[in-house]
Amino acid sequence: MSKEDRNSTSISAGESHSQSHFRYSTVLGYFQQSAPSQDANGKDSTIDHVQSNFGLIDRSYDTDAEFDPTRSKSQWERFQHWVRTLNARQSQSDSRIIYKVLFLGRHGQGEHNVAEAYYGTDAWDCYWSLREGNESSTWADARLTETGRAQARATHEAWRTEIDRGMLLPESFYVSPLNRCLETAWITFHGLVGDAFSPVVMENLRETIGIHTCDRRSNRSAIQSEYPSYRIEDGFAEDDPLWDPELRESDSARDVRLKSALDAIFSHDAAEFVSVTAHSGAITSILSVVGHRPFRLATGAVLPVFVRAEVVPGPEPPRNIDPPTRVPECKGDPLKAGDGKIMARVTEIPN
Repeated sequence: MSKEDRNSTSISAGESHSQSHFRYSTVLGYFQQSAPSQDANGKDSTIDHVQSNFGLIDRSYDTDAEFDPTRSKSQWERFQHWVRTLNARQSQSDSRIIYKVLFLGRHGQGEHNVAEAYYGTDAWDCYWSLREGNESSTWADARLTETGRAQARATHEAWRTEIDRGMLLPESFYVSPLNRCLETAWITFHGLVGDAFSPVVMENLRETIGIHTCDRRSNRSAIQSEYPSYRIEDGFAEDDPLWDPELRESDSARDVRLKSALDAIFSHDAAEFVSVTAHSGAITSILSVVGHRPFRLATGAVLPVFVRAEVVPGPEPPRNIDPPTRVPECKGDPLKAGDGKIMARVTEIPN
């Protein structure tokens, strides 16, 4: 696919989202992670993307006889040809259906993950997440830990292994503006796509917004200075316009925001294989939007999802959006959380 094709728009020129909208679904039967869960809650993280070809199922496709008559092609090569064939057929029939494979990568372990595990979720949500950090760690716009960097390097090697098996790298890359994702994407893909790794930094891919300082992004200038090859989307403000120190975004509001991010990708990027480096909450919302079963993704892991998008006439159906929530009341003394130790000092919230 040419660069011009990848940058083409999927919705006809002059057609706005008030006249049509995307309806998403997950195409089953291609990745193990999309299969119905054996767990009663529909959640598991037992499929190791590093050890299982990213979960790609060993199967045949209708195009195998023509594309691979000698049976010499790899599973990835045959699958990628099948996806391209599906889209080519839709294009030839003037269909309004688009297929993409999304590689949803969660950032590696961050300083905030360690802090929440140490203090416990109750103390974290009511007190510690409001702070910039403690005496030993800073988690505002949280950075990766050394463990998180090692997780990203493991995923880098997993990609390299799959490339050796015939897998193509994604044609487009998108990343949340929070630092833990910016660094995860860099460690994961730099060197695989050459020295000019330049993902698109997209505001709407960020984690649940509000209250937690780990989810308040740095300003645009700082992001561009640290990652000069990254392309920041148009309209990206210098300072964080979304984070609120008193209100936290509801899950249903986050779903709407992540659908908007998907809509932008499907509308303006014709790439058929797309990488998205984001967060647990953001990926949870993407899975909800595309009708995928819940899947608990470990830090540093990757979840591929085969998505079908249909352009449906008419405006987006109305959604019930829950209001934001405020800081919960502490159930105990948060200063005594964490193995019973009292932390002597915290870095206070800036004015």
